[in-house]
Amino acid sequence: MANIIRRNENVMPEAGWEPLRLVRELIGWDPFAEMLPSVTRQMAVFAPMFEVKETKDAYVFKADLPGVREEDLDITLTGTRLTVSGKREAEERREDERFYAYERSYGSFTRSFTLPEGVNTDSVDAELKNGVLTVHVAKMPEHQPKKISLGKSLGDKIKGALGKGEKEKANA
Repeated sequence: MANIIRRNENVMPEAGWEPLRLVRELIGWDPFAEMLPSVTRQMAVFAPMFEVKETKDAYVFKADLPGVREEDLDITLTGTRLTVSGKREAEERREDERFYAYERSYGSFTRSFTLPEGVNTDSVDAELKNGVLTVHVAKMPEHQPKKISLGKSLGDKIKGALGKGEKEKANA
């Protein structure tokens, strides 16, 4: 049998007394793991994490989806609700194969995001490239930020208007 160490196992040399070692072991302990040995580990759910950012003219969603095919993805925008769903199929396992670690997750997933008002539902682009999904949802032009220049304050404008009126009376 091969000596393979799984990446989530805590392998630390016994180099003296560690007061927090027992606490770390208890936090990682699952009381039901002995009842269902290795079954719960194999049934891990595939749930991709998303990165969501707002730019000047759009909302951008990114997710790492390795092994997900384009035909297995469904992206919908209903009102202000963006929904990304899909599935990653498990590879076929044969009886004569011996696994030392089986940590990859498979299955279906669904993620929904509620967008603020002002999205342009006619301008949504999605791309799956090198296992990375990128969805751009454009903003409506009237909801994009506008630069406000600094100039004279309202008080200065009023004084200027009043000053012009008095000068015109004096000239008349």
